[in-house]
Amino acid sequence: MKLGRWVLLCSLAAAGCATGPTLDQRLLPFVGRSEGDLVAALGVPERTYEVEGRKFLTFEETRSYVVAGSPAFYPGYGYGRFGPYLSPPGYIVRTCEITFAVRQGRVESFTYRGDGCR
Repeated sequence: MKLGRWVLLCSLAAAGCATGPTLDQRLLPFVGRSEGDLVAALGVPERTYEVEGRKFLTFEETRSYVVAGSPAFYPGYGYGRFGPYLSPPGYIVRTCEITFAVRQGRVESFTYRGDGCR
């Protein structure tokens, strides 16, 4: 293998392992910004709630992923008595709920929960 191909292969392998900023790193810049800036960036919240001088704005995201069928071996299916059989494809739904606390028009903090938060 030529050196150029080896360098390209190694760089592609390293790029495949690279990850972007975490959810905390992406949300932290909103702390201290105005409520208007938050809504302009993320859109209209799903829910709002006000209590004791604070407002809570909740944003939700739901994503569906198709999962391919998995190979398995069952008697009587596929090719002959013990042939290959693919289970049917399915889907997975991941959700993330992010709540920002706003006091006096400024984002004070945020929390998030759900299996789709990354």
